Amino acid sequence: MDHIQIAIDGPSGAGKSTVSKAIAKAMGIVYVDTGALYRTVGYYAREQGIAVNNAVAVVPYLDHIKIDVKYENGVQCVYLNGENLGDRIRQNEISMYASAVSAVPEVRAFLLDTQKKIAAENPVIMDGRDIGTVILPNAQVKIFLTASNEARARRRCIELVEKGMPVSYEEILADMNRRDEADRTRAVAPAVPADDAVIFDNSDMDFDTSVSGLLKLIKNTAAEKGIVLS
Repeated sequence: MDHIQIAIDGPSGAGKSTVSKAIAKAMGIVYVDTGALYRTVGYYAREQGIAVNNAVAVVPYLDHIKIDVKYENGVQCVYLNGENLGDRIRQNEISMYASAVSAVPEVRAFLLDTQKKIAAENPVIMDGRDIGTVILPNAQVKIFLTASNEARARRRCIELVEKGMPVSYEEILADMNRRDEADRTRAVAPAVPADDAVIFDNSDMDFDTSVSGLLKLIKNTAAEKGIVLS
């Protein structure tokens, strides 16, 4: 393996994306938000009028979906058939679609090559739900980032409000519980920690403390394996 690979798994709202971005910037490596890829397929499914409980209906459309990942000013942008969807994939409804399509084997196979190709060509930190178990099983550093349901729901509410998409805490918590259960129990690539992952609970941490704690963990884990990080 020529490049450092860091796998960050965990449930929605644990802060995987925000802390991974900060870590990537601090380490000078590429950040890959795999959840955005599934959200993009989910967005496409909704646009085709496919019901969230019938996600398998997106399979015949996969040949019509072209997803490109571009890094613009250090930010990952996901393009669907040439269009940058921006924050449209961050809507709460799309979260449920993302969870639904991620349980479809054909969708996972469709996105697998894209994710592996990026990791093969760059030193990466990649976050998702099955990175350490399926996408990057040989990653040198594997972390399962988690937090209490209540902490995750509060963070998600704040994030959506800041993006102009206000929702109720109760609605977010209920959706989060449903998504957690679906992700944990799906037959294909369930969202569970890899056997060799380190569990990191940041329920009571602010953003800076979480980032500094994870950076220390990554450096210590790499050092134990004889990997020198710049």
